[in-house]
Amino acid sequence: MKFAQIIDFETERIDEVRDLLRGYEERVRAEGRSGTPTARTLLKDRANPHRYLVVVEFESYEAAMANSNAPETSELAQHLSALMTRPTTYTDCDVEDQQTLG
Repeated sequence: MKFAQIIDFETERIDEVRDLLRGYEERVRAEGRSGTPTARTLLKDRANPHRYLVVVEFESYEAAMANSNAPETSELAQHLSALMTRPTTYTDCDVEDQQTLG
């Protein structure tokens, strides 16, 4: 079953967050590491200009946990936390249904 994690955070340094995310994604793709995310979406809250949500999709919960336990992911989380204005929250979700519309 596909799995998604929603990461909820606030920052005033979103460009640096984007750069870290892109650098991490390029690094793990170049290494060919298994269990990496299959998709990532960055959302900005219209009511709170410093609040963002990231939806990260994986092939399975097990793949997500393997990714979570990788040293590169821990390193990314440490760097990202320095850019946040409040603690980050995580919501783990099983993907029950997914449609591509249009």
